[in-house]
Amino acid sequence: MVRSDAGGAFAGHRPPVEEGTIRVATASDARALHRLICDLERTEFDYDSFCRRFESQLADASHTCLVFEHEDEVEGMLNLQISSRLHHERPVAEVLECVVGGKARGRRIGARLLRRAREIACEAGCELIEVTSNLARTDAHRFYEREGMARTHLHLTMPL
Repeated sequence: MVRSDAGGAFAGHRPPVEEGTIRVATASDARALHRLICDLERTEFDYDSFCRRFESQLADASHTCLVFEHEDEVEGMLNLQISSRLHHERPVAEVLECVVGGKARGRRIGARLLRRAREIACEAGCELIEVTSNLARTDAHRFYEREGMARTHLHLTMPL
């Protein structure tokens, strides 16, 4: 399983990844990203529908999807959106999804992806970077807090 909230391996069981590349995702990454997102959400999204959403984001300059690739395999991803908000003076960067594959978890790949996202946000003149995380993902919460993020808001939803 691929879960961003399965951070138990981080506690020193695996060495940090020193090799590997962070790059912007391309359409050829769709299959790997679909697998990561399905595992993150513990569901099976329709692949064709996923590809349409992914292609739409690739064409939208407000989105940047980063992948971590090691030995020609995508091991993690972070999807970032930068947008203006009426209640902020400068743009805001939002982490939409962040997930690292099960075999790669605990090796600081998520931290590297988040660091790169923060660099992109700073380059774009963003005021802050934020993430919304499911209440059940307590390991993910610890990860984000360990990386310097703070709990400042309550996010409410309503299914339609």
